[in-house]
Amino acid sequence: MDDIHKKIKDLRMEQGLTLKDLSEKTNLSVSFLSQIERGSSSVAITSLKKIADAFGVNMSFFFEEQTRSNYHVKADQQKPFRMESSATSFVRLGGDFPKRSLEPMIVTLSPNQKKEERFSHPGEEFYYVLKGAALFEVDGEEYFVRQGDSIHFPSHIPHEYENPLQEETVLLCVLTPVIF
Repeated sequence: MDDIHKKIKDLRMEQGLTLKDLSEKTNLSVSFLSQIERGSSSVAITSLKKIADAFGVNMSFFFEEQTRSNYHVKADQQKPFRMESSATSFVRLGGDFPKRSLEPMIVTLSPNQKKEERFSHPGEEFYYVLKGAALFEVDGEEYFVRQGDSIHFPSHIPHEYENPLQEETVLLCVLTPVIF
């Protein structure tokens, strides 16, 4: 995860793009992109998605390579990871094959984790609470989703979540489009 900024700069250089070119493709400022490349600023998942799209790569390009040579993903291949400066932990559950459209994951929210960032992007999101509870805000309306409950919404609607409990919350998440 610490090498994301290096991979962004290397990819930009390989594609012969200036920071201004990348800024125009992502609608992110030149100064922000420069800070990301220097490693002096963390990158949010929404910004990383814009950068990945601009380069024509999946977001998984920026993370450690995981070996998935078939459709079966064994438990020992499921490695947790975090986005920079985020308390949320993710574990990819899906196989890796061309033109896949679903991104199944286990999402773990730390105890008392507050809202980190409001998201809005194409696609859909489905969450099923395996353990604990989460407070989702979707289009300004709050939903307290308990163990055994689920929530499903279009991702273009502004949304965010938090864990109001003093214990971790574990969610099964299936979303589109593929982001990792």
